[in-house]
Amino acid sequence: MHWIDPACLPETRGKVVLFLLNPHGDADGFILQHADGTQQQVHFPPHLGKLIARHIAPGDTVRIRGVKPRGADLIAAISLTSRQGIEIVDEGPRPHEHGPKHEHGHGHEHDGEPMDVQGEVVMPLYGPKGELRGALLEDGTSLRMPPHAAAELVAYLTPGAHVQAWGRGVRNRVGCTVDVHDIAELVDEEAGSEA
Repeated sequence: MHWIDPACLPETRGKVVLFLLNPHGDADGFILQHADGTQQQVHFPPHLGKLIARHIAPGDTVRIRGVKPRGADLIAAISLTSRQGIEIVDEGPRPHEHGPKHEHGHGHEHDGEPMDVQGEVVMPLYGPKGELRGALLEDGTSLRMPPHAAAELVAYLTPGAHVQAWGRGVRNRVGCTVDVHDIAELVDEEAGSEA
């Protein structure tokens, strides 16, 4: 979104809780905790992921200027300012960043490994235009899927749902994500007897 002047956008402050990864293992957002304890997804383009991870870490307080799509609790970041005052602005991808990185000949890091995860959904996750793209589990794992699949699976991506998901995943020092192929709701019989 290099055509938008970040100075004209409202500023949001908060603490980075954890980074979100796309299915290629690149950071493309984080969960921001506001002073009142509420949390919100912040999305940024993956071409900024390495730079952001170099200057911003979980626990850091940051300032964000971005746009909020209708119907989604999300900020699509145009600029981020680190705790040390370093401003990172989305100027759009550089020409070389469209190259081989996105082709399939790049090995295991893009294909992921088969994963089977389960847990409670704590929040839905959105794409930069507010389209539902998955959910965040309580352990920090993000489930990702195409918007058309997510639209049909809203019940599984709602906070409080207990789900099991299968797909190809990436786990690295930044976080864990699963590109979901199948998902099921867990009906936990033991939950009732433990209460």
